[in-house]
This record gives sequence, C-alpha cells and structure tokens, in this order.
Amino acid sequence: MKTEQPGLFPKTPTGIDGLDEITFGGIPKGRPTLICGSAGCGKSLFGLQFLERGITRYNEPGVLISFEESKKDIAQNVQSLGINTEELIASNKLRIDYVRVDRAEIEETGEYDLEGIFIRLNYAIESIGAKRVVLDTIESLFGGIENTAILRAEIRRLFQWIKDKGITAIVTGERGEKTLTRQGLEEYVSDCVILLDFRVVNQIATRRLRIVKYRGSTHGTNEYPFLIDEQGISVLPITSLKLNHTVSTEIVSTGIPALDKHFQKGGIPRGSSLLLTGSAGTAKTILASFFAASSCQRGEATLYFSFEESADQLVRNMKSVGLDLMPFVKSGKLLIHSSRPSLQGLELHLLMLHKLIDQHNPRTVIIDPISSLLNVGIISEVSDMLVRLIDTLKIKGINAFFTSLTHLTGGVEKDRTVDAVSSLADVWIRVENEMQDKHRLRGLQIIKVRGMGHPIDLQKFKITDHGVQFVGRKKKSASRKR
Repeated sequence: MKTEQPGLFPKTPTGIDGLDEITFGGIPKGRPTLICGSAGCGKSLFGLQFLERGITRYNEPGVLISFEESKKDIAQNVQSLGINTEELIASNKLRIDYVRVDRAEIEETGEYDLEGIFIRLNYAIESIGAKRVVLDTIESLFGGIENTAILRAEIRRLFQWIKDKGITAIVTGERGEKTLTRQGLEEYVSDCVILLDFRVVNQIATRRLRIVKYRGSTHGTNEYPFLIDEQGISVLPITSLKLNHTVSTEIVSTGIPALDKHFQKGGIPRGSSLLLTGSAGTAKTILASFFAASSCQRGEATLYFSFEESADQLVRNMKSVGLDLMPFVKSGKLLIHSSRPSLQGLELHLLMLHKLIDQHNPRTVIIDPISSLLNVGIISEVSDMLVRLIDTLKIKGINAFFTSLTHLTGGVEKDRTVDAVSSLADVWIRVENEMQDKHRLRGLQIIKVRGMGHPIDLQKFKITDHGVQFVGRKKKSASRKR
C-alpha cells in the first residue's frame, strides 16, 4: 500500500480494506472526518468498523456516541458482520453511549450549547483511554434547532473541541438536497470529507465512495466501488496502475502436453494473461478446466470464476472428458466461484474477485466467460474493468485465463470483448468448429504469444473420453511466428 512520507502528515489507519490505500495511509489523526451520504449507504457501519478495526488491529480503544440507536440495537445490527460489541465493551476497549435527543423537547434559547454532550463524551474518552471517536449522526443532535446562528456556532464548537482533544473522530451526516449535509456547514469545518453513495443503474445496485476533500494530504479523487458483506466494508481502488510490474522467465503448462508443444518454449510464461475465444461448443470451458487442473497439479491454489455453470455442474461435465476436478476441490487447491453476471454490478464483481484473491492467494485465475459481463455493463465499462483486473493479476504474478464467447457474422467471428481485451492479452488462442462430410472438426489457432515463437496455421484437435487430442495440422509444415 502506498503511504506518505513518515512525519509529513500524521494519519490514523481506518483498517477498512482498500480505503487506507486511496487515502495514502488513513484519515487525519487528531482531527474530525465527515462521512456523509443518504439513508442506507453504510455510514453507521463505516463508523463502527473504524472503531472495531482500531481495537483489534491497532490496539486503539474507541467511543461511539449514538443519537439514533441504542446499545442493544447496535449490537444486534453488526453481529452478522462478525463484530461482537459486548466482548469489546467487556474488555474495556469500546464504550457505546446512547444519547436520546427528542426534537419535540428541544427549545431554542440563547443559552443553548453542547456542554452536556462534551461532558459525557470527555468522560467516555477518559474512562477507557480512547483514541478514536464516532458521532452518529450529527443531524439528530442539531435537527430541532432552527436558529442558524446558534446552529453554526455549535457545529464549529463541536469540531474544534475534537481537534483540541486530539482525538481522531468520524462524524456521520445525512446528505442534503443540494449540499453534502443537511446543514451545509459540516463539510466546510471538517478536515476530511468522504461521500458514500448507493445508486441503482439498470436495476443493478452499486455502492460508491468518493473523497471530496482532504486538507493537507493528497488522495485518490475517483469514485471507488465498495462492498458490504459478512466481513464488513471493502473498498476497491481504481487507480491508474503503471506498467512497472516484474515478469517471470518460468514456463508453465497449459495442462495439455500436445498444446504445449506448439509453443516454442514448451508452454507459456508464468504470470501471462491468456485469452481463449470461440463460438458456442468449441471446448473453451474444457481447455480452461485443463489449465486449472495443471495449476492444481503443481500444488498451486487456483480460482475458477464461472458465470455459466455451477461448481457441481462443472465438475460433473469435466468427468466426461477424463478430467476429475473433485480431488482438487476437496483439497482446497481449486475454488470454483459461480454466480450470474446480473447478481451485481461490474465493480462489485471485480471487488469480489479481489477479495477472493486476497483470501486464497491463487497462482492461477480463470474467468469463464468474460463476454457474459456485457449483460451488466456497456463495452467501455467492461473494457475498463478487465484492464484493471489484468493489471492487478500481472502485478501479483498470477496466471490469468479468460474465455470469451464470439459470434459468427458473415463467416467472421465478432465480439466486443475480444476487441477490448485482445490487445492486452499476452497469449491469444482462437478455437472453432468446422463441418466436413457431416462430421464436426475442431480447430485451434494461436493468434499471438508475446516474446515466443509459435505456429500460425490451424491445428486440428478432438475431444475424447481421455481429454484433448491433436490429430494433425492443416499444413504439413508449420511456420513459426514471433
């Protein structure tokens, strides 16, 4: 993770996956950070996860002042995310204080101020030696005050009190109609402002995060998709990755010895991205499965992302060609993750893939097929996603195998994902079917291999009960291309 130079700007790591990367180390230490957004976007969870990660990862006690939910409700809400607030409270690392504010009981007077809140907050901080504080949400505290002068004065006073106390704080706020918050002031007095957004496009829900401002520090300026699952919040950075990754000279097998012989060095370089294209029924999934099995046989963890078949169906179907994937699945070497593309948006598919890569540390990743992603995004979005994915896999030195379904138009195969990815792939193989004398003949052609010679003519092969067998070439002598 990229961080700023030590001592240049003090920061507190949030512990939220991906967020510390785009903030270059965390949120400002000893200062207030505003988390704003509409209802249901994840503000409260963001704050509580900030406290929980601070306790479990950095040994920093925290205080949550809640103006909307009781301690019991909070405990129940986050239990499904693996956060045990009762255990943290019992260990004297977390303190939750529910402050009930009834707007009907608020009466504006010239003497109105937050002194009572400061006393409770200060007591909670000192009782456990807290380093982190979350106030959730600020609208509940000021919602009944209509006097703008009093409102602005007390908001400024609250944020200044936090700074003077030297506490790293997160303050959550509801988004206004034309401003980031309902009062329209909090974003100006905060040192860091993070906007959470929950939108629905083409019936696909997507959560996104944007750092609106960060005083005294550089930060990522794009919108970043984030996911809320059983492990909490995860943010996917979408930074422009530089082409400075290292490469390997090691050669790995495709899983089919006869196919390996068509590569000048007996296989493809480790960490390469391989694109396999062809129309329906051209054995793309079979070739991808043999590639996965080869990785497992080398003792490497392998991740198979399937958009068309369930794990059980894939295992069953491969047995018909003499390939038994079940031992690899049972040993944990092969993880088959099956889901429909329409389950979630493109960014969340990419984020899920990132999470699985971090959890299982695979040496090989297979996506079958990438063309299915067009069902949930336009070609430019799919292309952008695949570029980020390929760059990420290259940086980690992971073998990548992508299949793509193409369509015949006037005898020519066309596909928009091929146009987007073919120039990025290190290896491009095309498979096809041809009818001769009422018999189907399968063909394979290596279109390109970066840095390695290969035959350019069409190679005939067939699928048998014992796997893939090459049966000869279209021409007797194969020319090689660099």
